[in-house]
Order: sequence, then C-alpha cells, then structure tokens
Amino acid sequence: MTKTKRWLPTLISFAIALLFGVALGSVVQTQFNLNALQGIGVEIPLAQRLETTLIDLVSFAPIYTLLFSVGFLLSQLAAIVLCKWLGGRFLALLSAGAAMLGLLVSIKIVDAFAPMPTFIAATRGTVGLVAMLITAALAGWLFAVLKKRSERYSSAPKVRNARGLYSVLLVGGVSGLITLVPPVQAQAEPSYHVATFADSLEYPWSLAFLPDGRLLVTERPGRLRLLGPDGDTLVASLSGMPAVYTGGNAGLFDILISPDFETDQKIYFSYACGTHEANHTCLGIGKLADTSVENVTEIFRVQPSKKHFSHFGGRLAWLPDDTLILTLGDGFDYREQAQNLHNHIGSIVRLNQDGSVPDDNPFVGRDDARPEIYSYGHRNVQGLLFDTQHQRLIAHEHGPRGGDEINIIKPGANYGWPMATGGLDYNGAHITPYHAYPGTESALLEWTPSIAPSGMALYTGALFPQWQGDLFVGGLASRDVRRVHIDDDSTSATEVERLFGELGERIREVLMGPEGALYLLTDSPDGRVLRITPQQ
Repeated sequence: MTKTKRWLPTLISFAIALLFGVALGSVVQTQFNLNALQGIGVEIPLAQRLETTLIDLVSFAPIYTLLFSVGFLLSQLAAIVLCKWLGGRFLALLSAGAAMLGLLVSIKIVDAFAPMPTFIAATRGTVGLVAMLITAALAGWLFAVLKKRSERYSSAPKVRNARGLYSVLLVGGVSGLITLVPPVQAQAEPSYHVATFADSLEYPWSLAFLPDGRLLVTERPGRLRLLGPDGDTLVASLSGMPAVYTGGNAGLFDILISPDFETDQKIYFSYACGTHEANHTCLGIGKLADTSVENVTEIFRVQPSKKHFSHFGGRLAWLPDDTLILTLGDGFDYREQAQNLHNHIGSIVRLNQDGSVPDDNPFVGRDDARPEIYSYGHRNVQGLLFDTQHQRLIAHEHGPRGGDEINIIKPGANYGWPMATGGLDYNGAHITPYHAYPGTESALLEWTPSIAPSGMALYTGALFPQWQGDLFVGGLASRDVRRVHIDDDSTSATEVERLFGELGERIREVLMGPEGALYLLTDSPDGRVLRITPQQ
C-alpha cells in the first residue's frame, strides 16, 4: 500500500470529525444566543428556535470552520504523534484533550486580534466557553474512533468527496468573512468643493464652533485642540483635561459648548475613563481659558463599569429646555444589559447642566430603573441632534453586520437591542430571530450591510438650498456621507444620495458651520477637518 493510500482513512476520519465539530459548535453557539434572549424575556417558540439553528448552520458554520479547522488540524497531528510516542495508546483521550486546547487557543488568538472583544458570543461567559470546548473534545474523540476503525479495513471509501466538501466549507468561510461595502454613487459633476481646513489631527472625533469663530476639536487619544477661524492651530492640546482611558474605541469623544457660553465659558465633553478591566463613559465640565480648561469636574459616570474598549456611545446634544442628552453604548459583550433599566448600559440619558436628574425624566421615582435613563435598548449611538423645526430628537446607532438605524427618540421608549435587529453578528450568527419585536420601536431607516454611521448634521444653511432640511450621516465603513430625508410626520426616512465617496476617507463627524458650510472629520491617525462649500 502506498503512503498516500495509508493516509486516506485518516484524512476521511479527519474530515468527518471536522464537519461534526463545526456543526455541533454552530448549534451550541445558537442555543446560547437564544437562551440569552430568553433570559431578558424574549419569547422564542420551538419552531423559531429550530429555524434559527438551521439558518446559522449556513451563515455561522462556514466562518466557524476557518476558526476551528486550523486548531483542530494541528491538535490532531499533535495527538497522533504523542499517541505513537506512548506506544499507540490513549488516542481518544489525547485527541479530545488536544482538540479542546486547539479551540481554546484559536478563540483567544482571534479575540486578541479581532476588532470586537469576543468573536463568538457564546464564549462571553465561562459556561458558554466550556460548552464550545466540549464540542471540540467530542470532535477529537470522534476522529480517534473513526481513525482506528478505518485502519482495520483496506477498502476505505475514497476521500475525494470528503476533500471536496471540506474545500467548499473553506471557500464558503472565506466568502463569509468578506464584508461587502455598497458601491459609491459617482457624481458626473460634483456641486461642491472640498478643501482641507485643518490637518495633522490624530483620530479627531468631534468639532464645536465658538461664538468668536474659533473651533474646538477633540482627538481620541485625549487631546482637546483649539483652532483659529482659518483652521490654524492656536493650542495643540489645552491643559487641564481629565485623564482619558484610550485604546480601541475608547478615548476623548464629543465636545459641546454651554447654552450660555458667552457668559459662563463652560464646555461639556464626554470621554472614556477608568481602566481596561473597569471603564465607563464619563461626562465632564470645565471653563475654557486661553490655553487650558479650568475647574474640570466629572458630573456623570455610567454605572456599572465594564471590561474592554468597545461601544461607549458618547454623543451630546442640548434639548430646548437646556437639559443635556448623552448617548451610551452596550459595551459589546454586555448587549443583553441594554434591556436592563437597573444600569445605564445601552441607554440614552438626560441630565441637568450640573449632572443632576431632571424631575420629569421618564423613569424618575421607579425603584427598578436608573432615573437618568431617557430611552434604552440601544447598541452604540454615535449620531445625535435635535431638530428644532420639527421638535424631534434624532439619533442613529451602529448595528453589527447590518442593522444600522436612524430613530426618533421618545422618552421612555425601548429601541429593541438586542431583542430585534436587521443585522447578524460579525461571525455570521443570528443575534436574534426577530427584525421587529412587540413593545419596541422600529427604525425609520436601516442600513444593511452596515455603513458604521458616526456623526450627523441637519442642514439648515443657505449655501446649499437643495440640502435644506436633510440629514447628513457620516459613514466609517462606507467611507462616504449619506444624505437622508425624514418626513415631517416622523414616520419614515429615505436615503437621498451618497456623497464624498471620492475622498476614500472614514468619516467620523459631520457638522454644519455657522456660515452654512459642511464640515467633515476624517477618522485617521493623520486626520483632517474638511470644509465643503458650493462649487464655483
């Protein structure tokens, strides 16, 4: 018998065990996702559970194959070598233990390098992680059993089909990892002119115009920069700002001037505070001086703390009664907490100017809710403004792979995350079987695939009459700006056009200047402030 033929039974056994491990892991992942939803009160009938499980075998399993297969291959090779060294004994035990270790290492490596803290949602907790490792152990045990049995027969089935199926799974996994970005709609003759207003900014996040024409720009690493009316840097980093936790999505976020800035010189800013193991979204206030921010005070801190560096929210806006709105995120690994009114995670809060709670907040006086909460069920809100003409608070938030939303925010309303979403998890698995769920607000507009929205402006200037009354939403993933029209009755929204895609830049913030120009911040280590004016 040739060397190739001797290996055929082993290859067939490996392919069968691999497919078994991938399928079983997919089923376990789905059940943990659905059980987490049931834990927050979502009703999932058996038929819906079975349907979601089967769909995940198509959407999640190919991607999981890529993660599982490398560790499984190396672990089983190691088990075979070690078994031979031990005289051909304990193969089943060695294969099972090695498969568990291989999957654990694979999960930790992916979690360390992927943008999100936890790639497989089931592994957010110890029980889910152990369950996934057990599926790997069973696959390893099956490999050992099949290998021993196949070696007893000389007429083993050809491996061609197993190889073909394995190749299909690998190709499917690779294609599942590709994020499709919608094509930019080209404009034959742009009606605008783009100029660099300021540059050499490190991940600029927000922009605020001062009454005298100067500008404040936040940079995510923790700097607050002061620019002159022409975009020149007056102060590269104003002193006196608080310590900021940086890393991943964390850093210095939004900046907002007081409604009475000309008399009190106060500024408000949101930022990440704490450490990697225990961090919060915080809100600070200080008085702007020539080269510093004085009397800085923290007036609000999200409770409880969370781990990792994702989904802080951080957008700010004033309501007509001079109360302050601050958007928050779900911390990525804490998504079910967005339905828990006992904490601030995944909510929008409303505060007085000193950080205290307005008496008319929707949950004031309830023992089962934080009084600061204005709305809840949010994933990561990074666009916010108040439309004074229609008296409505508008926000947008990130979905996962799809399901980005624009919403009209109503006091006390539940916006559904993670009970309902139009997006899948980054690994292809279903977060929920529902696109809409009773008792929650549906989005006015949704983007799938995701554009990763950040920043939003309502255009009311005179330079672009054709843009009057429309929203401009920055896209990080789509690298453009979406122009959106919301109906006067706030019942529907329509994307009108895609702009500035020719720049090829991740757009972090969009703001209308006092003169009617549109300003964009590019999300880059060498970020810019761009000024958009009509084409001459």
